[in-house]
Amino acid sequence: MVSDKLCVLFITVHMMTVSGDVYLHNPRGSNNRLFENSRNRNNANRMFDSQNNDRGGYNAGSLYYYVRSKLPIEWTNQHSCGDENSNCEVILQYMCSDLLRDGTTQTTIPENPNQCKDGNCDKDLRYGMHEDYYYYANCKLRTRNQGLFTANRNLKGQSAKYTRQNNQGTRRGYECPEERDYYPYWHPTPWKDIAVFTNDVSRCAYYQSESQNVKPRYYCDVPYQHLWKNANKKVTDYIPIEKEKCEAFEADGPVEGQKVRGVWREYKAHGMPAPICGNSFPSRDNHLGNSLGGYPATFNWTVFDDPNQRCAMRIRYNISTAEFRWNATSALNNKNLKPSTGPDIWSDLGLTEQEAKQRQYYLKNDPQVQVFDSTKFKLALAIDTSQFGRTFEDRSHRFMIQPRDASLADVEINNFNVVGKRGNIVQVYPGVEYDFIPRSGRVAKDSYVHFQWTGSNDNPNNNDGQGRQGTDRSNVVPMGLRPYQEGDPNQAATYTNGHAGVAYPRNVLEANFLGFSGETKMKLASLYNVQFGGDMEELDDAGTYYDIGPQRVTMSGDYNYMCTRNNNFSNRSQKGKIVVREGQVAHQYMGELGGNLTVTGSESSSQTSVSVPPSSLSSAQFVSIEVIPEHELTLSSRPPNTDYVSHFVHLSNDLQVDSSNPLAMTIELKNGVAVGSLYRPTVFRTRDDSSWISVTVDEADSSAVKFRTDAGGHFVVVSEVDPGPMAGLVIGLLLAVVLIGVAVYYFRNSKLPLAGYSSKV
Repeated sequence: MVSDKLCVLFITVHMMTVSGDVYLHNPRGSNNRLFENSRNRNNANRMFDSQNNDRGGYNAGSLYYYVRSKLPIEWTNQHSCGDENSNCEVILQYMCSDLLRDGTTQTTIPENPNQCKDGNCDKDLRYGMHEDYYYYANCKLRTRNQGLFTANRNLKGQSAKYTRQNNQGTRRGYECPEERDYYPYWHPTPWKDIAVFTNDVSRCAYYQSESQNVKPRYYCDVPYQHLWKNANKKVTDYIPIEKEKCEAFEADGPVEGQKVRGVWREYKAHGMPAPICGNSFPSRDNHLGNSLGGYPATFNWTVFDDPNQRCAMRIRYNISTAEFRWNATSALNNKNLKPSTGPDIWSDLGLTEQEAKQRQYYLKNDPQVQVFDSTKFKLALAIDTSQFGRTFEDRSHRFMIQPRDASLADVEINNFNVVGKRGNIVQVYPGVEYDFIPRSGRVAKDSYVHFQWTGSNDNPNNNDGQGRQGTDRSNVVPMGLRPYQEGDPNQAATYTNGHAGVAYPRNVLEANFLGFSGETKMKLASLYNVQFGGDMEELDDAGTYYDIGPQRVTMSGDYNYMCTRNNNFSNRSQKGKIVVREGQVAHQYMGELGGNLTVTGSESSSQTSVSVPPSSLSSAQFVSIEVIPEHELTLSSRPPNTDYVSHFVHLSNDLQVDSSNPLAMTIELKNGVAVGSLYRPTVFRTRDDSSWISVTVDEADSSAVKFRTDAGGHFVVVSEVDPGPMAGLVIGLLLAVVLIGVAVYYFRNSKLPLAGYSSKV
C-alpha cells in the first residue's frame, strides 16, 4: 500500500447526493462539445468525464494569448462555496502538447490503435485528443491506489481506471479516471497547476508544496511495446506504483520468450510557479450564477511563459458537505470495518454502532433512517456513495500561448474577449448570453489591449438573435452620448467617451476610443481587415473568428463600447467599458492567507504596495491598490496640507479589516523629496470623500514611507516642517542673536580695545 500522504481524497468526502455542475466560460469551455447544432451535446464521453448537464458548453473555436498577458478565467459552479453550508474546492490547470487538438468528429478516439489511421491514434487528426494513448494505456495497466477511500463501492477492477466515482471503469477519451478524481496526484500528469481555491486554506501549503509544478514525480517505466501489446487484454499483473515492487516487476515482452522489467524513474517537475492558493469564491446553493459583486467567479491569470501552439485549460470542482473527514483512507472502507457499517457517523448523533445499524444511520445507498427511537417511522435519504467527494470538470477548446516579439517584449498586454453564444438565457443555459470579458476593464495608459473573439455557425437555428440564424458574430463600436441632460450637469463629463445606457453608437471616426487611430476603430467596427465584402449590416458574412492584435492605449478616460449586432434589449446587452488611467493599478482576490500587492513606481526604483497579513481580512474579498496622479483625482476635497510629495494612492474602500491586525502600506515618494532633520513626511487618508485624517508613519526615507492602516480610501504623502528639529533651530538662532547682541554691547561700552583695532582715534 502506498503511504497515507498519497491517499488523500481530491477534496472532502460528503454524506449526501450531489448534482453540481461547473462550466468554463472564458476561455470557452467545451463540456465535450465540438460543433453540435443541437441544444444537447452529442457525446458526453468524447474527451473527458465532465459529469455536467448535456446542455452546457460552447462550440469549438480557438484563440491565442501572449505569454505574460493578463487573461480573465471565468466560470460558474452550481453549489455553494465559501460558507459553512458545504465544502468546495476549485482547481485550475492547463496542459500543452504538440498532438493536442479539438478534432473534426464527435466520435470518441478509439481505444484500439488498429482502428485509427496507420495504426496510430495519436496522429489521427479526426479525433479530439488531450492526453495521449500512452498516458491512458499506462493508466489502464497500472494498479490503482489501494489506500483510497471507496466507501461501500464495488470497484470492477484493480487498475487506475477504476475509482469510487467511476467504478465501472468507463473510458472518456484518454483521460485517466484516477488522476481526474484526486489531487494532488502522485503519478506524473501533463496538467500544470494555475490556482487552487479552497474552503480550508490550511491545506494551501500542502497543495503548493505537492504540486507537480515544483515537485517531481516517480513512476514505474515499462517499454511502450508492453503497453501497446496488453492495453486491450485482460491482465493480472498491473504496473506497480511503488519503487520496490516496480524493480521486481516482470512481464512477457512483445517477443516470444522475452521479458520486460520495470524501471523506477524520476519525472521532473514542470518548472512552473507553485499554484496560487486561497479562499473559494463565494456562491450559493443551486444557483449556477454570480459571485462577489454580481459577477461570475473570475481569476486573472498572468499567462505562464510557456509558448506552445496547442494547449487546453481544465477546471475541476468538488462539492461536499462537512459531515465526514476530507482525508479518509481505505482503512474506513466498509469492507475493512466489522461489522460492515462503514466509518463511524453515528457517535455524534448519540447512537451506538448497533443502534446505527438497526436504524440505518450508516454509510449505504438510499438508507431509510428511523428518525424516532419510539416508533418505526422512517424517512428515505437520497444518498449515493459514488458521489462522496464528487468531482465535476470542464475543459476548454484548444488555444495557443504565443511568444512575444521584440516590439512587445516588456509591455503590459490585457486580453479582451467575448463570452457566450447565440440565444436568450433559457436557450443558452447553463451557458451565458453574449458579453464582453472583462465587462469593465481597468488598464494603464501606454499598456496594450488585445481584442480577439470567436463564435460559431452551428448554434440551434431557432435560438434568438440578430443576423443569420445559428451564427455568432461580434464587433466593437464606441457608444454614443445620452441625448439629454438629467440630474447633476457635472456628471456629463463622466460620459464624454460614450454613455453606458444608450443603444446608439457614435460616429466612429469622431469618437475618442482609447486613443486608437481612425483605421483601428474602423477595423473593430466593420472587421474589414479580415473581411473584404458581402452582407455586413449585421456582420453575416464576417468570419466566426476575429483578431486585431495588441493595440497601444494612448489616451486616458472612461470608454464605453458595444456590439451593434447583439444589443437586442429583450435578451442581450453586449456592452463593455474600459477605464484608462495614467497611474498603475494592481488587484487580487485575497482571503484568510492574506497576500501582497505591488504597483511598480514610475518615479524611482521603489514601489507602492500593500501587504495583507494572514487573518487580517474578515472575509475573502477583492483588494486593489491604484496610483493616481493629482490631475486624475476626482475627489472634491484635498488634505489640509497640499505640499504633495507622492501621487495619490487608492486602496479598496470597502475592505473589512481586523483593526488589531492592520495592513502594511508603502507609498513611493517623488524624486528629489527632502526627508531630513528639518522636514518630515505625513500621510493623510480620506475618512470619507469629504474629510481627511492623518496616519502615523512607521518608517521613511527619501524614496518611500511605510505605515499601517485598518481601512481603505485615498492616501497621499505631504511634506511638513518637523517641529522638533525646527524648534531647536529657532531656539539656537535666538540664542545666537542674543549672544551677539550682548557681545557687541559689551565691547562698545568697554575700555578694552576690540582686537585688530587701534585705541587711538
